[in-house]
Amino acid sequence: MHVGCRSQPNGAPILIDGFTQAAAQLWAYSAYLAKRYPKRIVSAIGVSLLVGAGGSYAVSQLVPDPADMPVRTVVENLTLPPVSAATEDVTNLAMRLYRSDLTRSTDTADVLLKRLGVFDTKAAEFLRNDKLMQQLVLGRAGRNITAETTDANGLLRLTARWSPEDDGMFKRLSIEKLPEGFVSRLETLPMAASSRLASGTIASSLFAATDDASIPDAVAIQLAEIFSGDIDFHRALRKGDRFSVVYESLEGDGEPLRAGRVLSAEFVNNGKTHQAMWFQEPAAVGTVTDSAATHNLTKGGYFTLAGDSLRKTFLASPMEFSRVSSGFKMRFHPILQTWRAHLGVDYAAATGTPVRTVADGIVEFAGVQNGFGNVVFVKHANNTTTVYAHLSRIDVQRGQSVSQAQHIGAVGATGWATGPHLHFEFRVNGVHQDPLLAVGNNVAVPISASVRPLFDKAAASVRHQLEAALYMQTASAE
Repeated sequence: MHVGCRSQPNGAPILIDGFTQAAAQLWAYSAYLAKRYPKRIVSAIGVSLLVGAGGSYAVSQLVPDPADMPVRTVVENLTLPPVSAATEDVTNLAMRLYRSDLTRSTDTADVLLKRLGVFDTKAAEFLRNDKLMQQLVLGRAGRNITAETTDANGLLRLTARWSPEDDGMFKRLSIEKLPEGFVSRLETLPMAASSRLASGTIASSLFAATDDASIPDAVAIQLAEIFSGDIDFHRALRKGDRFSVVYESLEGDGEPLRAGRVLSAEFVNNGKTHQAMWFQEPAAVGTVTDSAATHNLTKGGYFTLAGDSLRKTFLASPMEFSRVSSGFKMRFHPILQTWRAHLGVDYAAATGTPVRTVADGIVEFAGVQNGFGNVVFVKHANNTTTVYAHLSRIDVQRGQSVSQAQHIGAVGATGWATGPHLHFEFRVNGVHQDPLLAVGNNVAVPISASVRPLFDKAAASVRHQLEAALYMQTASAE
C-alpha cells in the first residue's frame, strides 16, 4: 500500500488552511499583552484576533502554490490479518432449516416428512414405529408441526403441538435426533394468550366474510352468538354489512393453536351499529387463577359499551348452529303413526354435535327414560325446566350445577327417533311452552354497581380498539 503527501523542500509541511506562522506569532504576542495588562487591553485582544485572522489570510497568500512544489512518495509494506481461518469457519458452519405445516388425516410418516422437505430414511423408520407419534399425530388433522433439518434435509427435530381441551394447556410431542438415535418426548404446557384484531365485510354470508379475513370459525360462531339477540344472521344480513373483532389467540411456543374468546366486537347491520365487549369481575382475593388464558377468572358476560348486558336468562338455542326440523305443534308422529301434539322443538344435527344448557341450573335427571332415550332435565329459576332428549351421550350427572352454554351431552338418535336430532322442551310449572316463544321473554342480567368504574375504564379502551379496527379496514379498502 502506498501513502503520499506534499512537503516543502526542507521537509516542513505546508500550512495551507488555518494559522500560518505569522498568525501564530501574533497570537502569542496577544497572549503576552493580556497577561501583562489584563485590565487595560481585553478589548484590544479581540481586535487583534480579528486582525490576526485577516493577517493569516493575507500571509497565506504569500505561500507558494502547492501544485508547484515537489512530491515525495513514501512506500510502506502493510501486513493484512489472515482470513483463511475465518473462511474455513464459514465453510464449516452447519445450516439449519425450519419448515412448518398442519397435519392431515391421510398423513403417514413418509408423506408427512416429504411434505416438510425431510428425506431421512432413519427418521421415517422411527416415526413409523414410535407409539406416541402413531397414536397422537399421524392420521390426525390440524396438528401444528415444525421440522428442523440440516441443509442436506436430514431431520434434527420434529415438534407437534395441539390443544385437545379448552383448559389453557397444550400438548407438545418432540422427536429429537441424539448421538445414539431418535427419541420422543410428550409434554403438557400452558398456552399464552395474545389479542388479535380483524375486520371484514359481508358479501354473501358471515362465514364467507370471516374466511376472507382469515378469522377462525370459532370466532365467527361467537360473533353470531353475541349479537344473536339483535341480528338474525340467517335472514337479516345485508351485502356491505361490516364487522370488527378483537379476539384471543391461544398459542404454544409462539404458534397459534386455537382461538380463544371474543374480547370485543362491532357489527354494522343495515346501517345500525351494534357493539359488545367481554367483561368479568376480578377474581376474589385468594382465588387461584390460571395465567395461561385471560378468561379463567370469574364468570363474566358481554355488555354494550354503555353497560347494558347482552346476556339473557336463556340462550335462543341449545346448539350453536342448528336447523329446526319440527316445531311446537300438532304433527303426525313418525313412529306411533298417529296425530299428536309435539310438545317441544326438534333440531336437526349430526350425531355428536355438542348440546348445551340454555341457562344456569341444576341437573334434575340424567339417564335413560322411555321414548326420550338418553335425556337430561335441567331445573332453572322460577320453576322452569328444560329437557334435552335422544342424546348419543350424557356429560353431566344428577345434582350437578351447570352454567349457561355448558355442554351437557351430544346429539344422537336414542329412544324413539328415526334419525339423529335433539328434542328440546321448555316447561314452566310443569306446563309445556313453545321454546321459540319462551326465550323471547328473556330478562337481561345487569352489571353490578360495585364494578361500574372498572367497567367504564375497560369500555374506554375497547372504543380505541374498535376505532383502530375500523381504520384498518378503511385503509385496506383504499
